[in-house]
Amino acid sequence: MIVFEKVSKQFSDSTTALDRVSFQIKTGEFVFLIGPSGAGKTSVMKLLRREISPSGGTIIIEDKNLNAIPKKDIPALRRSLAMCYQDFKLLNDRTVAENIGLSLEIAGVAEEKKNDLVKEVLKKVGLEKKGNFFPVQLSGGELQRVGIARAIVANPKVILADEPTGNLDPEAAFDILKLLKEINLAKTTVIVATHNVELVNKFKERVIELKHGQIIRDAKKAKYANE
Repeated sequence: MIVFEKVSKQFSDSTTALDRVSFQIKTGEFVFLIGPSGAGKTSVMKLLRREISPSGGTIIIEDKNLNAIPKKDIPALRRSLAMCYQDFKLLNDRTVAENIGLSLEIAGVAEEKKNDLVKEVLKKVGLEKKGNFFPVQLSGGELQRVGIARAIVANPKVILADEPTGNLDPEAAFDILKLLKEINLAKTTVIVATHNVELVNKFKERVIELKHGQIIRDAKKAKYANE
């Protein structure tokens, strides 16, 4: 369970990213965060991972108040709320398998177990033959699949995807959302920030719409815009 209770975020230049935002997301939900650039979508995701702290309000994840967790517990929090990025953030001098396994390596997972988990997740995202490739050898859609594989390899409870289809053609974008939905059906909570009207309309999941840092719509089985 994720709870935002009257959460605000102001930056040092007086920009207001969020203004008393409240919502709840149940375990296993699939949610689209939509709204124009600057609406506050990315700030929501950064707050969830404690990359930034709120200026006011309370954020609770599984009964833990994020304002109160010690710094030493933040890495574990971020492993449980894994992130997928629009620009992939892969290391070009490492293979696909090495990129995926890096978080496991940092967490101290034994080499044999790490390799088994990487093979398993490569198969899950349809890249079982691409483990020894380097990022430069892959298409945009494949790169995003690597990003998703890296996010799910440690079995997180939540996937946060920030514009995961922003650099992809329509077919690849649909495939990525389909993959995220398959992950969601395995009881993983998925939150996707997107401008992609077509995909939101196709999948008809819960939509939380932000504008000027405030929620203007929260609807289930919704399209990108009210009709």
